[in-house]
Amino acid sequence: MSTGANTDMAAKSRQELAQARRIVVKIGSRILVQSSGRPEMRRIRSLIRELAGLRQAGREVVFVTSGAIGAGMEVLGMKRRPINLPELQMAAAVGQSRLMTRYDKLFARERCKVGQVLLTHDDLKHRSRHLNARNTMLTMLGAGVIPVVNENDVVAVEEIKFGDNDLLASLVVHLIDADLLIILTTTDGLREPAISGRTRRVAFLGSITPEVMALASGKGSALSTGGMASKLEAAQAVAKTGAAVVIADGRRSGIIGKILAGADMGTLIRPAADQCAESLTGRKRWIAFFHRPNGALIIDDGARRAIEREGKSLLPIGIRKVDGEFEAGAVVDIKIADQTLVARGLVSYSSHDIRLIQGRRTDAIAGILGAANFEEVIHRDNMAIMNASDA
Repeated sequence: MSTGANTDMAAKSRQELAQARRIVVKIGSRILVQSSGRPEMRRIRSLIRELAGLRQAGREVVFVTSGAIGAGMEVLGMKRRPINLPELQMAAAVGQSRLMTRYDKLFARERCKVGQVLLTHDDLKHRSRHLNARNTMLTMLGAGVIPVVNENDVVAVEEIKFGDNDLLASLVVHLIDADLLIILTTTDGLREPAISGRTRRVAFLGSITPEVMALASGKGSALSTGGMASKLEAAQAVAKTGAAVVIADGRRSGIIGKILAGADMGTLIRPAADQCAESLTGRKRWIAFFHRPNGALIIDDGARRAIEREGKSLLPIGIRKVDGEFEAGAVVDIKIADQTLVARGLVSYSSHDIRLIQGRRTDAIAGILGAANFEEVIHRDNMAIMNASDA
């Protein structure tokens, strides 16, 4: 596999990490707690000293933590992670306050202030709550406070859960326009087969391809829900917006400082160089990453070129198929026939109405629907490019 072949680019990319000013650090459950649910205090103290050191050096730091459920399991005497939602929420309720109390004391010893930020996916999907969360976190950072972010497991239900804190960490990067995401886990990064029959660390990824995703394995443990696949998916989303990602072993002493010093640690995922900055900032970033699409519009090659090359809106004439059922205002994917994702946007019409006008000229809308409230099915201002092609 050639993912680590470009050593010059890898070295340059690692040197650039030292310039990161706003950093999100996600630390997984298996780093923070033992298999019994007991906190791994020596490691927690060490990592908190590193995070505090970044803040004291003038960097802005956000700490995305797991471990509330594990901490609750310890208090409640649970031997296994609960599988039903009420018990998970109970463990989170008991564990979250315990977790924050511990963090507050440890950061205070390092003369750092922290603040708790509990989020659900619904908070970030809803535009006004999204902006409130962003403004709050930016204000905290401006005041020198380290936001400690976790999923609000106490109230989250399946429809609004992030699924794992790798996704949550990637959304926090988008939310506050961070420069770097560091994901600390129990492996030294992505691994690939070696000639010896064992595996070797992939030090550098210029992009995350299907071949790279195929290397991912593992579905987490009794105390966590993520695996390498979720970390790569999070990294892929972050790289699209111009931020770097490092997946590294959080058990290594001084790991964060070594990463920022340019040491060859973990797997570095380089920011994508070919993304359209206009399409992935502000409101369009919210459209692109903070929603679960309600359906998809399959478009022809002409519509794809108009969207990607000419910056045009999506008109009915370019639509070949509608997948799913949704109302006007829903977020949907825009794909070509082979299911390649081109863009994501807010539709002006329902799935029912789009099926009636697909493949037709704009001047035919009024005659078909009785009125033409919009010329476009998705206006350019409501669209985020997700995968620009070279065609």
